[in-house]
Amino acid sequence: MREIISMKPEYLLPSLELVEQVFTEYDSPEEGRTVRALVEEIRSKEYYLPELELLMLEDGVVVGYVMFSRFHIEGKFTDRLLILTPAAVKTSLQRQHICRDLIEHGFEKARQLGFTAAMVEGNPANYRSRGFVTSKQHGIVAGPNIHLPHEDCLMVTELVPGGLAGITGEVDYSFYDVLRNE
Repeated sequence: MREIISMKPEYLLPSLELVEQVFTEYDSPEEGRTVRALVEEIRSKEYYLPELELLMLEDGVVVGYVMFSRFHIEGKFTDRLLILTPAAVKTSLQRQHICRDLIEHGFEKARQLGFTAAMVEGNPANYRSRGFVTSKQHGIVAGPNIHLPHEDCLMVTELVPGGLAGITGEVDYSFYDVLRNE
């Protein structure tokens, strides 16, 4: 049986192991270590929201993971804007709507907490069906230190109607120590 829960202490390590394994299998061991370190860093900062670090459990084992955390653009909007990073599903269970279900659950919890918009960097094919659109359409652009494969890879979605109103600017990840060396 599968269930979605917010992070609990006993799943801190198993979730890190899943994230590292999935990104290692998808990309490389280096990417796996980097994404794991990013999760650890987010957990240690003021952007962390344990109630929005979500797990899909199957018989008590972590098989899916998404983390939404506060995000700022040019030092603003942390009370309204989230970033979805990372998202990981056990490789053998991908294409079973685990990530979709986790993201939708996260959107609902985020709305309840008063957040109005979410951002993600990734393959547009994976996020368009969740309502994400190219962020540039809303005046949110990648800063000079962010190297995207294509501008469409930086996306946003409104969690409530008008949720992106007034949120504009350049995205910069330099407040994440792990990503500064990328």
